[in-house]
Amino acid sequence: MNSSRNHPDGSFDWRNFVPISGIPGYDIHNRAPYTEEWMLSIERQAGPNTVLSASYVGTASHRQRVLVESNPGNPALCLSLSQPNEVQPRTLTCGAYGEDTVYYPIGSGQVNGTRGPLGSNFGSNALQSNIGYANYNALELSVRHTSGRLEFSGAYTYGKSLDQSSNVGEEVNPFNHALSYAVSSFDVKQNFVLSYEYQLPVDRILHPNRLTSGWSLSGITRFTTGFPITIINNGDNSLIGTNPNGVNNSSIDEPDYNGAPLRLNHNPRTNANNYFDAADFSMNALGTPGTSKRRFFYGPGAENYDMAVAKKLSPTDSKSLVFRAEAFNVFNHTQFNGPTSVDGNIGSSIFGNAISAAPPRVLQGALKFSF
Repeated sequence: MNSSRNHPDGSFDWRNFVPISGIPGYDIHNRAPYTEEWMLSIERQAGPNTVLSASYVGTASHRQRVLVESNPGNPALCLSLSQPNEVQPRTLTCGAYGEDTVYYPIGSGQVNGTRGPLGSNFGSNALQSNIGYANYNALELSVRHTSGRLEFSGAYTYGKSLDQSSNVGEEVNPFNHALSYAVSSFDVKQNFVLSYEYQLPVDRILHPNRLTSGWSLSGITRFTTGFPITIINNGDNSLIGTNPNGVNNSSIDEPDYNGAPLRLNHNPRTNANNYFDAADFSMNALGTPGTSKRRFFYGPGAENYDMAVAKKLSPTDSKSLVFRAEAFNVFNHTQFNGPTSVDGNIGSSIFGNAISAAPPRVLQGALKFSF
């Protein structure tokens, strides 16, 4: 359902179109988003078989689409009506989720809710507005080597991504957009990946007269820091009334953080899977958005080894048979890695715990015949 106002002659005025359903509206003041990118790269050959490179990469995104409440509650007004002695006897006081309630001040008159500028009859109205900003900066190092039996490639990235909203479901604070600026949900601070293949000399030693035959060992090794922990508070102590549904969007409220050292448990397999101390966080004070950032520290990282052993037989120049055995997470190391690996919802009974892990060791084999 939509609500609009018409001209006196009865014609429809689209400028006053306001959605009152759960579907976000579109800000008519939006402008086209744009992105700036820059990079500086240096490459150097070290000997006949090795290439080194170093790069700085940066991007900045402007006018990103975000959700922002266009009809927020007024926290100061609500607080002025939050005590029994501030309203008429036997009438309601203002508090969380009370943005659309009628109040009767102790003096006289009535307050038809705390929302504005549209008023409480329109309830919560999230707009798709192009006011978001994001940036990414990174140092990238790489090496590639090929010689004889060995070939390997290594890459290391040290970077950081920041934004006001990492997806459309993360609403931006309507009164101060800067309060929503935080580490991106997909940010990986450090990432090192090594891929390699080595042709084993076993067959040439044991069978020097065979036409072509060989064993090879290959793999991918990755060491990475974890994803940021998204701290969620789907309450309304801020008294702004963004009305989260837990599926398409979340509240702009955040918990209060006492500033104590986080004392992260980098091995959540112990201590009942606890990753950070939930006691460092509490529900935000009434009328405030909370002191914690949406994201400001990282979850557990990953130390993963994928390896494969292959055997190639080539009885003729035109035919070959390859058998390959592969192992993913070959050492079966439990890794609590991923954007949802730690519960960051302060309303959850397992707030602060590691709740999901990457897959355990997986083995598979393959046989390939070429002719």
